[in-house]
Amino acid sequence: MQANQIDRRSWFKTMLGPAALAMFNAQRTDAAAIGPNDKLKVSKLETFVLKSSWVFVKISTDAGIVGWGEMLKDDAKACAAGALEVANYLVGQDPRMVAHHWQAIHRGAFYRGGPIKTAIQSGIDQALWDITGKAYGVPVYKLMGGPTRQQIRVYGQVDAKTGVNAIKVGPRGTRTPFKHNEGQKMVDEVAERFKALRDKYGSGVDIGIDFHGAVQPTTALSLMKALEPYRPWFFEEIVQALNVDVMADLAQKTHIPLATGERIFLKWGFREILEKRAAMILQPDVCYAGGITELRLIAGMAESYFAPLAPHNPNGPCSLAASLQVAASIPNFLIQERGDAEHDLLAKPLPAVRNGHRPIPTEPGLGITIDENKLRAQVGEPRPYLTQYDPEDGSVVDW
Repeated sequence: MQANQIDRRSWFKTMLGPAALAMFNAQRTDAAAIGPNDKLKVSKLETFVLKSSWVFVKISTDAGIVGWGEMLKDDAKACAAGALEVANYLVGQDPRMVAHHWQAIHRGAFYRGGPIKTAIQSGIDQALWDITGKAYGVPVYKLMGGPTRQQIRVYGQVDAKTGVNAIKVGPRGTRTPFKHNEGQKMVDEVAERFKALRDKYGSGVDIGIDFHGAVQPTTALSLMKALEPYRPWFFEEIVQALNVDVMADLAQKTHIPLATGERIFLKWGFREILEKRAAMILQPDVCYAGGITELRLIAGMAESYFAPLAPHNPNGPCSLAASLQVAASIPNFLIQERGDAEHDLLAKPLPAVRNGHRPIPTEPGLGITIDENKLRAQVGEPRPYLTQYDPEDGSVVDW
């Protein structure tokens, strides 16, 4: 193919002169891996499960362009195996038909949705966008009409050097409040600890509090009222999202915005959240809510309710990079979780965080280069997620 391109370039220059060559160059930038009209096919799909439980998918093409994506980590082996089955459909296809492939993978199955199926779709979607951006020589956000901003606010660890001034904490007392109706002692302990954090940082740091769906509704209401005076930035996963009406009821009982989304899949799951006003900050995860394609649509739905996105991200470099591409292309972006993270699987680091913001990545595709040797060195048995128990009576509790 490269010889072909050299022949065409020489022909233009010889037969039609410098003006024609300039026209040719306008269609194919130095950053683009192939010409815009060149054929491109998927040649191989591979998956990698790391000891950290991160799951990666690598999609190769006949032009040598490679795309990377990430999937759900809780069911790592199932996601990795399921993604390989999609190769039966995807190999031989043009990877740049990203939206078409999203529909084919989703609607080609009898059963749809759920964490594993949408995680598989999410990782593949990221990898296809990565290939497409590299093929055209531009970052993904430029293919979606971006940028909508010049830098991306992040939260993680408060740090004077990076300027990060937003964090998230859990509701901790001497233990996590997990019982069906915690007593006043536990409520007071959680409030006192959060107050101490607010006193330490003052009003210059935004502090969200993540209930992680592990607090029962009867306790959640008491904690919300006890924490309100100390101005949490948001209450995250105040309860499990399995009963949206319960969450919506709690949302009406506080002036602090509720945030949710890390256990919700596809646009249809977020539709109910928005319609019932169960949360005003959406936190879809690009690794298992449907990928870049779906997050862009969820953002559009949320915009009609004036609700911002704060993408969930407990994962690796593809997760962060893909989330940054979405953040750079939507108008209603709030902040990126763990956006200050640095990953040793990258051949070179992302642009450094300054003043609490990370510059938008400008390299093609997801804007990162995976160091495959480093990644393969971490392949192994994934870290298990163990069931949690009440130490007093031995019953199962949420975590």
